[in-house]
Amino acid sequence: MEDKRFAILIDTDNISSKYIAAIMDEMTKHGIVTYRRAYGDWTSTHAKGWKTKLMENSITPMQQFSNTVGKNATDSTLIIDAMDILYTGNVDGFCIVSSDGDFTRLAIRLRESGMVVVGMGEEKTPRSFRTACSQFTVLENLIDEDEAEMDDGKGSAKSSGGSADKGAKNRRTAVKSGGDKESTSISKETIENAIISIITENENKDKKTGLGEIGSRLLNKYPDFDVRNYGYSLLSRFLEEIPSLKLVKNNTRLNVELAANMETAEEVTDYIKALVKECGRDGIGINELSNSVHQKYTRFKPKNYGYSQFTKFLQAIPELELYGDVNAREVRFAEDV
Repeated sequence: MEDKRFAILIDTDNISSKYIAAIMDEMTKHGIVTYRRAYGDWTSTHAKGWKTKLMENSITPMQQFSNTVGKNATDSTLIIDAMDILYTGNVDGFCIVSSDGDFTRLAIRLRESGMVVVGMGEEKTPRSFRTACSQFTVLENLIDEDEAEMDDGKGSAKSSGGSADKGAKNRRTAVKSGGDKESTSISKETIENAIISIITENENKDKKTGLGEIGSRLLNKYPDFDVRNYGYSLLSRFLEEIPSLKLVKNNTRLNVELAANMETAEEVTDYIKALVKECGRDGIGINELSNSVHQKYTRFKPKNYGYSQFTKFLQAIPELELYGDVNAREVRFAEDV
């Protein structure tokens, strides 16, 4: 199969030069880079750290003077070039390297034209741009912390000696402490629930769930999903740390299944019937019952047992009856009616 051809467009105003080697290496996973362009004002002191990096990686510098204070002319130039390249028909995809959410609409437009859009940016990148891409990679994950510290001594932020250096240092501190990740990366619980849904869906079709399918479907749903965001280098190792899942090797294939330590439907059903029985003829509200079940079984999800809603789960228990207004339904034992 022929490799896809990509145009890589770099917004140097929002990206440190220390990432460039890692960026080019990461792109080898996607295909061949045919267009290599970096946008910025090369007369400014901020661009000093980029100049050597551009020559080393055969990247064409695209000059854009800052004609007006407060206006980002670099963004406009990059967007215009992206559309020009799109209409040549010479590429299969784009790699947009920026931490700026202003490129969200560009990513959407390129995908509407059938392009693969690989986004790369620092941890601070807004979710709007992340999810607009076909796949998004956090740059901090591409280099070791020690390597980052060494490069900072030679990078553009250090060489300028100004506030940009302080900002970079603060961002690194925030990433290490986990402060930024809460607002920009998908929570581990959300990923876990998505995986459980995939496995349940396949079980309904009497189909096993392979490790590869988990990876590709998560990436389709969350373009910025990357196990490196959570401190892992392997998807299998990441899944092993999730209590509700287990990995089963079948010859050369690695399947993902629900762990046996998850509460069984029978166990949850018995607990529900005991609660309802205690309430007698008056019964118990569905919301109150749902809260009690979730407090005892924190990982309980009706979808894990083949039901779309908690109400449907209750209706499948023959001893129980649902009654009352649609917006305030109660549950009681049928024999108490």
